[in-house]
Amino acid sequence: AFQLLLSLPDCNWQVKANDQRSSAVSLTMFGFLPQGNAIKTYKYNPITFLPLNLFEQFKRAANFYFLVLLILQAIPEISTLSWYTTLVPLLLVLGITAVKDLVDDIARHRMDNEVNNRTCDVIKDGRFKATKWKDIKVGDVVRLKKNTFVPADILLLSSSEPNSLCYVETAELDGETNLKFKMALEVTHRHLQEESALADFDGLVECEEPNNRLDKFTGMLSWRDSLYPLDADKILLRGCKIRNTDFCHGMVIFAGADTKIMRNSGRTRFKRTKIDSLMNYMVYTIIVVLILLSAGLAIGHTYWEQQIGNSSWYLYDAQDSSPAYRGFLTFWGYIIVLNTMVPISLYVSVEVIRFGQSYFINWDLQMYYPEKDTAAKARTTTLNEQLGQIQYIFSDKTGTLTQNIMTFKKCCINGQRYGQVHTIDFSWNAYADGKFLFYDHYLIEQIKAGKEPEIQKFFFLLAICHTVMADTSDGQLHYQAASPDEGALVTAARNFGYVFLSRTQNTITISEMGVQRTYDVLAILDFNSDRKRMSVIVRESGGHIRLYCKGADTVIYERLHPSNVKREATEEALDVFANETLRTLCLCYRDISQDEFEVWNKKFLEASLATSHRDEALDKVYEEIEKNLILLGATAIEDKLQDGVPETISRLSKADIKIWVLTGDKKETAENIGFSCELLTEDTAICYGEDTRQKLKLKFPRTAEEKKKQSEKRRRAEAYKEQQQKNFVDLACECRAVICCRVTPKQKAMVVELVKKYKKAITLAIGDGANDVNMIKTAHIGVGISGQEGMQAVMSSDYSFGQFRYLQRLLLVHGRWSYIRMCKFLRYFFYKNFAFTLVHIWYSFFNGFSAQIGLDTSYWTFVNAFSVFGSIALYFGLTFDFHSAGIHVLFPSVFQFTGAAPNALRQPYLWLTMILTIAICLLPVVAQRFLSMTIWPSESDKVSEICSWASPPPSRLPGVLREAQAEVGGVIALFQRELGLEKEQSSQSCAVQCETGELWDCSASA
Repeated sequence: AFQLLLSLPDCNWQVKANDQRSSAVSLTMFGFLPQGNAIKTYKYNPITFLPLNLFEQFKRAANFYFLVLLILQAIPEISTLSWYTTLVPLLLVLGITAVKDLVDDIARHRMDNEVNNRTCDVIKDGRFKATKWKDIKVGDVVRLKKNTFVPADILLLSSSEPNSLCYVETAELDGETNLKFKMALEVTHRHLQEESALADFDGLVECEEPNNRLDKFTGMLSWRDSLYPLDADKILLRGCKIRNTDFCHGMVIFAGADTKIMRNSGRTRFKRTKIDSLMNYMVYTIIVVLILLSAGLAIGHTYWEQQIGNSSWYLYDAQDSSPAYRGFLTFWGYIIVLNTMVPISLYVSVEVIRFGQSYFINWDLQMYYPEKDTAAKARTTTLNEQLGQIQYIFSDKTGTLTQNIMTFKKCCINGQRYGQVHTIDFSWNAYADGKFLFYDHYLIEQIKAGKEPEIQKFFFLLAICHTVMADTSDGQLHYQAASPDEGALVTAARNFGYVFLSRTQNTITISEMGVQRTYDVLAILDFNSDRKRMSVIVRESGGHIRLYCKGADTVIYERLHPSNVKREATEEALDVFANETLRTLCLCYRDISQDEFEVWNKKFLEASLATSHRDEALDKVYEEIEKNLILLGATAIEDKLQDGVPETISRLSKADIKIWVLTGDKKETAENIGFSCELLTEDTAICYGEDTRQKLKLKFPRTAEEKKKQSEKRRRAEAYKEQQQKNFVDLACECRAVICCRVTPKQKAMVVELVKKYKKAITLAIGDGANDVNMIKTAHIGVGISGQEGMQAVMSSDYSFGQFRYLQRLLLVHGRWSYIRMCKFLRYFFYKNFAFTLVHIWYSFFNGFSAQIGLDTSYWTFVNAFSVFGSIALYFGLTFDFHSAGIHVLFPSVFQFTGAAPNALRQPYLWLTMILTIAICLLPVVAQRFLSMTIWPSESDKVSEICSWASPPPSRLPGVLREAQAEVGGVIALFQRELGLEKEQSSQSCAVQCETGELWDCSASA
């Protein structure tokens, strides 16, 4: 058997029970080291925190820029600002982010320690001993007790329940709270119940290598010279909780980071908003503009040095540097002076605003669903403003637009429709569910009479063809169903006298009109989204073998026997049910001979043991037996619309948001749901899928030259496929509403991806079940509804709430608020920084482009703080009424959204405000300077005034240039007479003033 396992191509993971030396062995060329069961979700430790965190933060362009700036400021030759003016804000930004990361990582450390130190019983030295989770190894045999978590991915060997059933809750895996059952192999159930037998167990498991597929497992157990197939129904995954089972035993297959839940805990797709992209683009653009401005000002300084600086003896600084070198130093000086152009606090400020806006969503009582005690939840803080830019909404139907509370309303049996008369009294049935209602007493009479075998087969099929688990508590029979559809159908059969009571590995027990019978289940042909059907093969009393099947009408009709006489009548009934927006399923059966079953069962076992493409092999085998079916009838289940759905869709449509409904139902059902929720109206011109091909052809070029080019493209299949996709999107986007029916979960995601790819539009996907997860993750924003199908959609979403109607408030209120506030904040933030920076650029034209500061940092700090806090108090206070919660919900078409974020920076009043702000920033300095020169003139002011009197008229300029030395001497003499100073004192005063630069203007004019 071991040699056979080595020859299998896809099973490269081997585990031997109770063998600590071998642990896990990979048969790939690279190999694997044995994995411990300790998990590690934290990012840092005390040694690596500082370097790793700083490295991650300096990946941001703004942070790295200010680090370079800090280094430049430490060079005295080029810096005119103190180094601490950059160090303090940089440390503040880095510190806030580091503290946030540290708090998050400490929480992860605590969680890891709590999980790793849990205990369970593990066989060591022939006996069960309490062992910490982190010390469990691959190959260990463990014992789990009721209400405890599963520590690793474990092969179920036996349990305290009959036939080694084990009930588990998978809330931590997929959010679903309904119980699921796992079942051990029959051979391990018989032989591995005692502690001694478990200690001696030496089975060898070969299976697939560790992966993240929660619902798939392929492997085999080799024990006692026999091979046994293993699938996901025999595996307990880490994170599950043992329920309704006193204890169970298992063998560890995957541990620690190799477990499926840990493989799924990697980083999800990171979603970024357009404003994030805009901010990065603007920061890079600002850096380029800063470099260009600094270079231009440095060139100006070089020119000034050549024309004026070198010929001005009073500006001599004892350094004989060339004008070009001085310009080079000035370039770096301006990089420092104009650093306020690059917004160091932008990212932190944006995150703080988003964090606050997320709490506004969480605290919104108008989005609270009291029936389930479910509040709206912003599961991410980075996408709030994106809610205000949604152009396309992709919605699931069942559970999203509807309540997903299934009610068995009508049925068609042998061509006869039932469910259209009066309410039925089920008091005669001891097992009846008191909440169940049906409106046709004639059907009950037919069942009690027992004269219609098709009716008996119909409800017998509903009672036996399912995966529901029965649980009896307080004398009441309760069902645990994987989907509301199955629960509704089994409950209907229960009320009509065919009661599902219990099941084991190979049997199922049913009460038929009070008579309890047990049937052998020979095979279960599983349901999946591709097959769209489920079948069971049972051996009835007398040894007859029969296959029962239920599924969608499209797949059932393809497999019917040609001689079905009630086919047309059933089709008519299906159309009637669909027009009433009911969900339909077809029921059928076929008899199988013993010889046919034995031949098929051999193929079925071979496919079950396949380690390569097992699913495909099983589907092929299923197809061989699911043919020549005899049609019994059809069921019709009602799923009512949620409250407020039509009004919500109408208001979103008025806001110019297009809504697409993606559902797996048939066309008629989808169309009628469209009318019910007012997505379609009587005036709507409906274009069906079969009619769109002609319209798609109209999209192709018509001229000869264009046709030639098109024919060349068609030679390449991929190019042709892309053209078809683009044509489909173009045509669909011209429609007011789109309803896609008969779509699979993968196709839902593909539709969303097509719109994102070809329309470059912001998309939102909303759903409530596991089949919507792919669509939710693909869209720019995913919204999950806490519905009847578990919490998988919510766990994968960005936002969640209890009802579809809350979507209008999320988009039209919170989306609008978040988007407008963020745009105005960014606009204000950039104009504030540019206003302060342009003051220095303006001042450069008056100081020889020498990289001197015009406003000190303390002044700027005051203006900055006053502007920030003043805008919060004044702006948001005055504009609160204009952006109230109700006015734009009542009139969504009047209050249009701002548009794309870049447009907010192109408004004329932005630049007018910037110019006025520059003037306002300079006004205090100019006023103070004017008053001081006029009322309290300094000595420099007096000298400047004297120099202006002594300046020659323009006609004498050439002469003045030739007699510069005499003129300077005359000016000094004037200084002496005016100020009453001695020659030595006057020269000393001039020198001091020239060094400080206070005399520069008047000397230059002289």
